Amino acid sequence: MWAWTLWMLPLLCRFGLADLPAKPENISCVFYYTKNFTCTWSPEKEANSISYTVRRTLCYVRENDTCNSTSKAGSSCSFYSSLTPPDIYIIQVEAKNAYGIIKSDITYWDLTTITKIEPPKISSVKPVLGLKQMVQIKWTQPVLAPKSSTLNYTLRFRAVNSTHWMEVNFTRSGKNEEEAYNLTGLQAFTEYVVALQCVVHKSRFWSGWSQEKMGVTVEEAPHGLDLWRVLRSDKVDGKRPVQLLLKKAKGAPVLEKVLGYKIQYFPENNSNLRETMNTTNQQPELYLGNQTYWVHVRSYNSLGESPEATLRIPAIDEKLFHCIEAMHTCLTQDQLVVEWQSSALEVDTWMVEWVPDVDSKPSAISWESVSHARNWTIQQDELEPFWCYNISVYPMLQNLVGEPYSIQAYVKEGVPSEGPETKVENIGVRTVTITWKEIPKRHRNGFINNYTIFYQAEDGKEFSKTVNSSILQYDLESLTRKTSYTVQVMASTSAGGINGTGINFKTLSISVFEIFLVTSLVGGGLLILIILTVVYGIKKPNKLKHLCWPDVPNPAESSIATWCGDDFKGKLNLKEFDDSVNREDGILKPCYSPNDFIDKLVVNFENFLEVVSAENPGKGCENILGGEKNEYVASPNRPYCPTVSTEIPPRGPQCLSSGMLEGTCPETRERLLPPTQGCGPDHLCEEGAPNPYLKNSVTTREFLVSEKLPEQIHREV
Repeated sequence: MWAWTLWMLPLLCRFGLADLPAKPENISCVFYYTKNFTCTWSPEKEANSISYTVRRTLCYVRENDTCNSTSKAGSSCSFYSSLTPPDIYIIQVEAKNAYGIIKSDITYWDLTTITKIEPPKISSVKPVLGLKQMVQIKWTQPVLAPKSSTLNYTLRFRAVNSTHWMEVNFTRSGKNEEEAYNLTGLQAFTEYVVALQCVVHKSRFWSGWSQEKMGVTVEEAPHGLDLWRVLRSDKVDGKRPVQLLLKKAKGAPVLEKVLGYKIQYFPENNSNLRETMNTTNQQPELYLGNQTYWVHVRSYNSLGESPEATLRIPAIDEKLFHCIEAMHTCLTQDQLVVEWQSSALEVDTWMVEWVPDVDSKPSAISWESVSHARNWTIQQDELEPFWCYNISVYPMLQNLVGEPYSIQAYVKEGVPSEGPETKVENIGVRTVTITWKEIPKRHRNGFINNYTIFYQAEDGKEFSKTVNSSILQYDLESLTRKTSYTVQVMASTSAGGINGTGINFKTLSISVFEIFLVTSLVGGGLLILIILTVVYGIKKPNKLKHLCWPDVPNPAESSIATWCGDDFKGKLNLKEFDDSVNREDGILKPCYSPNDFIDKLVVNFENFLEVVSAENPGKGCENILGGEKNEYVASPNRPYCPTVSTEIPPRGPQCLSSGMLEGTCPETRERLLPPTQGCGPDHLCEEGAPNPYLKNSVTTREFLVSEKLPEQIHREV
């Protein structure tokens, strides 16, 4: 039992200690001169509510005071009673909660080493007249700084266009309220930013930095000047315009403010024709003749002029020398490098031009001189990404300028902003021509490496064809007849590609060639047929005439009686027709006939006329033809029958056809010649139906009776 109790006692003590507050550690005290004495410790925050008591004891007189704080207010506490260095204080912090009190270790603090004062206030930063590369900084000491203490200062400065700070340390006694310091070793005509901080001697706490102040050093006379030109091809009033490009010489510091430029120019063969121009424009334009000119330029300010820059302008017809064989570009991590090859060892100076290649108005040309090298480097951040730049290199041999070599480059490529504009042309049965336009330069974002044509039939598989960037049209072949297709073109750079807008088209069902072929075959066949017909007509005109215009038989000249036998006169009894013939006034009335009679009547009308003529010559013709010239003879099958005057002698019964039986003659007469009730001399026969079998028979036609018909009949008899 006692062994168990001894074993549990440390655990119980540990749980009890866990409820006490944490011991304050890392105590730090700062003496803000004439303001307060502040101490801080850790931990900064506690989960439970804890009260802190900071006990401060003066080391020599054993006087003490306390400062109270809570964990909610933070782990710091300040004494506001006045203190005077060089006193030494003892600091101890107590933490108390409901479970007990924990005290920190005792610490000692010398006010001289922990004094912290306010930063100084800079009043001015100005150059000193007559002294170059220097500015004078003036400031006021902190109001609450110890008057008798020595102060250490740190001055930091930098140029406005730089991010690198430089520092200078110096000491002042602190007896004067206003102090000054001359900062030397600066560049002329350069703006600088300065700031100050100070600390009491032997103290380890520096003040904060003062508010920054700016000042400019004195300028100097202009330094060197670089000069270049741009030759224009057009002319103005018969003179060629030449644009001059002026800037600070490479490597020369900007130590002055240029007020203007003095320009002198004259022909090479006549220096007396010297002209002068005074301008503030860095890109002035001159109008020169066709001959060679010399140009001299100086920049100036209030302190003097720069050295003279000279440039030779070649004659308009001067032949430039060529010495650059090849040039290429490459990209490093943050630079664009242009390298060229030249066989002319005597040429050691080059002029490099670069300008953005954009669709809008020409941009300003940038340029730089290169010596003792055959390469040129520029930082990538100095060029715009996704912009194409035209870079040209001019060789320079003394005052002569050679023929340039140009190349294009991107510092960074991207996917084009838009795809090509596509069109469909020459749509055929199995072929079509796809054309597209180049993407505008401002939307390319890089070099176009190739174009890819994607095309797909309706509900079919997609196909693609890739061509190089110089091709702007492509003929698609092996398409399906009468099929809808979708096509689009993708433009690709090294960074990727983008598709243009898709367009639809449908192949033809028949081609123009096929139409032409069919038309040619049909037309050729017709032409051959016409030629053969004409040849046949020339050789046999009568047969062609008979074939094209066949003879229509004249009913008046035909023989209808051949269907009767030789005994037609004896067997035909015309008396059987008395019931159907109206003999009033001796006129034969029209009437309808049976269909078989019409069929038999067509057999040979000419024989019938012969028989009748033999029986009663002259009278029969008069009766049948009506005795009048050019009258119409109606077909027996026509419903309308004009009256015909005739006399028919009585005849005995006779068969109407050799193919008919004799016993059937009376019945046949009755069937052929029915009673004509209601048929008067001026009326039509209304009974009987027309025979459809003979609807188009020649017997249904009306014929014009010839005047010579009686004579012809009489001659035949």
